[in-house]
Amino acid sequence: MTVSPPLLSLQVLEKRYGPNYRWMLLLSVMLGTMASIMSSTIINVAIPDMGQHFVMSPTRAQWVSSGFMVAMTVSMLTTPWLLARYGYRKTYSVSMWVLLWGGIGGGLSNDYSWVLVARVAEGLAAGVVQPIPAIIILRAFGAGEQGRAGSFFGTGVVLAPAIGPSIGGLLVDWFGWRSIFFMVVPLALASIWMARRYVPTTAPGGMAPDRESARLDTWGVFLATLSTLCLLNGLVALREAGLDALHAWVLLLFAGLGLGLFVYWQHHLLHKPRASGLAPLMNLSVFRHRAFAMGSLVAFIYGAGLFGSTYLLPLYMQQGMGWSASYTGTALLPAGLMLAFTIAVTGRLADRHPTYLLVCSGLAMLALSFALMATLHVESSMWWLSAWVILGRIGLGLILPSLNSGSLRDLPRALIPQGSSVINFMRMLGGAAGVSMCAIVLQWRLAEHGVSLTSNDQAAARLAALNESFVFLALLMALALLAAWQLKTQENSAQ
Repeated sequence: MTVSPPLLSLQVLEKRYGPNYRWMLLLSVMLGTMASIMSSTIINVAIPDMGQHFVMSPTRAQWVSSGFMVAMTVSMLTTPWLLARYGYRKTYSVSMWVLLWGGIGGGLSNDYSWVLVARVAEGLAAGVVQPIPAIIILRAFGAGEQGRAGSFFGTGVVLAPAIGPSIGGLLVDWFGWRSIFFMVVPLALASIWMARRYVPTTAPGGMAPDRESARLDTWGVFLATLSTLCLLNGLVALREAGLDALHAWVLLLFAGLGLGLFVYWQHHLLHKPRASGLAPLMNLSVFRHRAFAMGSLVAFIYGAGLFGSTYLLPLYMQQGMGWSASYTGTALLPAGLMLAFTIAVTGRLADRHPTYLLVCSGLAMLALSFALMATLHVESSMWWLSAWVILGRIGLGLILPSLNSGSLRDLPRALIPQGSSVINFMRMLGGAAGVSMCAIVLQWRLAEHGVSLTSNDQAAARLAALNESFVFLALLMALALLAAWQLKTQENSAQ
């Protein structure tokens, strides 16, 4: 007869390790999240080198990034089911092992197909991991410390995409594209070691994991994957072939049909779980809470603006302003440092000020930053551009620690895991769509001005097209501001 190991809940581990235990727990999951985010962003610097190594087109090489993004976006929805069935520690540790072996396997692969498989495996692991820290913060920290915990976590996570590409560029130059895959190894190993000590073995709520719980909604996973693939590929087709591309509109139509079927199926499982024996992949009842519904809408639009601006800024500086890569990096460095500082300060503000005030202020600064880009011209100083980017990063720092905690705080505790996975899913889906939307708008404006990004003349017209693309982002952030203001109504009614 086998004896089950004792459950190690938050309370048990806090007694074992003392009052600072919850910070060690947060550090444990933060390291894994940093590894997953770094693996998602750093690969871009290796795509040209990888394309030359495997002798393939840039579009096919780009799938190492797109495949990761699709896998990560969809797997976020499985986190609540995995936590309920296997508990925090097993879910988190297995995800870290998958991320670790994905990195090692991708770096050692001699065939592009295996590189792509490794990237998809990394994406699946990254998606499962990313909703977990928000659940930990709301479970392990009191209301007066959640903002500070969010800022500590946010500061660490921001460092990964901030320094990752710079280090990755050096590694590619020195050791080739394979070294990019190995960068996640030390962070993943450290996270696995810390998880064995500090991450509880219970499921959310302090309960024992239930291996006999409802089965995974595989039909929901299929529909979510199909819809996401059709959406992203449809938008990419619009980018490459223009608005007249019939196959792009067919893909977007299938994305809409898949979304409709997904919502119908989730609604059916929510009301008849016993008949099917399945737990809904996305518990739609989270959207009955107005703060969460508005927060999810903000997360989607904000993700589109954030990732879209990340796509546009290097183009703006290099193709628009004619700056070198090193000059571009110099211009962006102060903004990255200001973002980390703002997140650290915002944590304390989030514990004392309403969520809507911080989120709305951040969105307003982000919108203003994008709008001010339109005031620049070819002869503008680097310092003006750097100032507008810094303004946007301050706004970003106000939003990051506040939005998740403010949207999840009023959910019933049983729905917090679902809420965390859904809001992360919405932000990543918005981000993936935002890059394509910005590319479509940019191509439209370039065509209107009669120029292209690769032309050596008409720099003023090319920069005008880029300016107008940033105006589009400013309008998008203004739209998110309207949704974020609704958080005020919800907070006032809760008081």
